[in-house]
Amino acid sequence: MADHDDYESLPDHVSPFIHMMAGGAAGILEHIAMYPFDVVKTRLQKVNPTPGGLYTGVAHCMKSMIRQEGVPSLFRGINAVLLGAGPAHALYFSVYEKSKRIFGASDAQPITTAMSAVCAAIAHDGFMNPVEVVKQRMQVYDSPHRTAFQCFRTVYANEGIGAFYRSFSTQLLMNIPFQCAYLVTYETCRKFFNPDGTYHAPTHLVSGAIAGAFAASITTPLDVLKTFLNTQEACKGALAGLETQLPPTHRSASIIMFAFRSVFEAYGWRGFVRGLSARVVASSPAAAISWSVYEFFKHKIVLAEDGGHKRNI
Repeated sequence: MADHDDYESLPDHVSPFIHMMAGGAAGILEHIAMYPFDVVKTRLQKVNPTPGGLYTGVAHCMKSMIRQEGVPSLFRGINAVLLGAGPAHALYFSVYEKSKRIFGASDAQPITTAMSAVCAAIAHDGFMNPVEVVKQRMQVYDSPHRTAFQCFRTVYANEGIGAFYRSFSTQLLMNIPFQCAYLVTYETCRKFFNPDGTYHAPTHLVSGAIAGAFAASITTPLDVLKTFLNTQEACKGALAGLETQLPPTHRSASIIMFAFRSVFEAYGWRGFVRGLSARVVASSPAAAISWSVYEFFKHKIVLAEDGGHKRNI
C-alpha cells in the first residue's frame, strides 16, 4: 500500500501541469458558484457610496440589485475573474503542493503547512491583484465600466499601472494570515474527520467549508481595507502624494494607514466588519467547492496511475 504522500501530493513523476489543471478547474468553479455574494460583499464594503449604493445588509443589497439593476448585476466583473481565476488558482495549488514537499508538510504540521501557505499566497496574489482591481471597479454601484478590458484601459490611462497594485501590500497582509489559517484549519480538519487517510469526498467538503468560514471571518477588517484601496478612485490624489513623497520602505505602511483612517472616519470601528456575513457566506461554500474539486482531480489521477486500486491519503 502506498504511503501518505502518494495521494496528498501526487506521485513524484507527475507533471506540475496536473496540479495546475486541477487547481484551475477548482478556482473557476469556486468563483462562478459564489460570485453573486462576492459582488454583495464589495457593495457593502464600499466607503462613501453614491446614494443608490447604500444597503443595510446582505439580503437588502441582493434584493435591491435585482430590483433596480436586474439579475445580471450580480455577475458584473465575472469575465475578469474567469480570465484570471484559472491561472491564479493553478499557480496557487501547484506552488502549495511543491512547497509542502520542500518543507515536509505532508503530515499536516501547522508550521510547515503555514510556510507553504505563505508561498502559495504570494504567488497567487502577484498574479490576481490586477484582476481584483478590475473586478471590484466593475462590481460597485453605478460603475462606469462595462467590460473588463475597458475598465483595465481606463484605470491604466487615468491612474497608471500602480493602481493595479495599490492594494498589493494590504492584499498580502490579509491573504498571508488568511491562507495560513485556511490551510492549517483545512489540513487539521481533514486529518480529524478522516484519520485513516483514504479519499473521502464529504471530508474535503466539510473541512473546506469550516476552513473557509474561519479564515474569512478573522481577516475581514483587512479585506475592507483592500476593497477601499481597489475601489476609491477619488483617493487617487491623496495616494499619489503619499507615493511620490515617501521612500519605498514607508510607502506601503502609509497607504494602509490612509485606508484605515478613511474607513474609520466614515464608519467607526464597525466599518471594519462591513460585509462580514457576505464574506463568510461566500468563502465557506467556495472553499468547500474548491477543495472538493481539487481533491477529486487528485484522487482520479492517482487512481488511474494505480490501476483503479484505492490508496491512502
